[in-house]
Amino acid sequence: MAKTSMSQRKTMGRVMHEYAHGELKSGPRGKGGKVRSRRQAIAIALEEAGASKYESKAKNRRNLARSKAKEATGRTAQQETEGKARVGARGKRESSRAMGGQNAKTNAKTNAKTTTRRSPRRRTARRASR
Repeated sequence: MAKTSMSQRKTMGRVMHEYAHGELKSGPRGKGGKVRSRRQAIAIALEEAGASKYESKAKNRRNLARSKAKEATGRTAQQETEGKARVGARGKRESSRAMGGQNAKTNAKTNAKTTTRRSPRRRTARRASR
């Protein structure tokens, strides 16, 4: 098996976190119930991360892209229960800067389309004053 990329490792870590907290579900849309087997959780993690040796390269790429889109929009079980805007946001209820620093769990839908880019710092004014 090839070496996994950083994004694949983060996705696998997120899935295993969901398993450890009892949030990981199996089947389409979680209809299969909670995952109780660590072995099954690892299989799901590899599948979501696009690192499965049983899938083609194209299918693996599709799976990773789907997982990253899910993480970016805050639709993972971890984000829904813990209220994070994105995977990697620090603290239990903290959201990313892109979400305006507000509580992502309650404001994720309203803030999703109202994010603004930070304006770049003005260096010319600083140079002129020297």
